[in-house]
Amino acid sequence: MDTLSYKTISVNKANAHKEWVVVDATDQVLGRLGAKVAKLLRGKYKPSFTPNADCGDNVIIINANKVRMTGNKWTDRVYLRFSGYPGGQKQFTPADVAAGYKGYERLIKHVVRGMLPKNRLGNHILDNLYIYDGAEHPHAAQAPKTIDINSYK
Repeated sequence: MDTLSYKTISVNKANAHKEWVVVDATDQVLGRLGAKVAKLLRGKYKPSFTPNADCGDNVIIINANKVRMTGNKWTDRVYLRFSGYPGGQKQFTPADVAAGYKGYERLIKHVVRGMLPKNRLGNHILDNLYIYDGAEHPHAAQAPKTIDINSYK
């Protein structure tokens, strides 16, 4: 066995092979969808995964308004926000967030952001996520391929 033929591949911005993929969120559980999308964005499904580089795919989520949560999480789960001032802590449920402006987009981004690294790379990777409520998206020029998110682990 020739051990010199095995080389560690480090992907950087110049040689990263990024694709565009479309994920349909219809009847998908929010947390499970977020975990799989975070792994796609990060590039963990690729054999050339490099932890310190943006080597993941660009992900388009369609039908975001048809995502679901199990149990009573729509009303019982609480998200907190703090303004920094005394008495400035506000709490929201996922139903409150979804009812607001760009609600489902903000809800899914919040879930995926929590599953990415908490640093500049995580902020940069989150920019590769595009979320739309309907079945239409303006990224047809990138020729994205539709994938079944349930086939990923």
